[in-house]
Amino acid sequence: MFTRFEDFAASQMLGSPDSPPRSMGKLHFAHEWERSLFGLTLAVSKQGHFEWEQFRRNLIGAIATWERTDCADQPPWDYYERFLSALVKTLIEHDLILAEEGDGARL
Repeated sequence: MFTRFEDFAASQMLGSPDSPPRSMGKLHFAHEWERSLFGLTLAVSKQGHFEWEQFRRNLIGAIATWERTDCADQPPWDYYERFLSALVKTLIEHDLILAEEGDGARL
């Protein structure tokens, strides 16, 4: 069950370029790590470590970077890989992790 913050965060993304995959109107996670990543991101933002909108801007940027990549060099599309990239960038920007720590994340 979502709290008000989770409802707000998820609904902010509806119909926008950063909208998460859905199935029958509900968030869709193909793997458990995707669900955990989504929940972790919500929790860290909800605790006030960064604004949700800042994360969203980074997510939109991560998606745009993937889209601009030449097809020959473009990795397969994976929404949650872009989501992870945006979270790592956001955590680094807010001094919650060091850039070297983010290097180990699948980007």
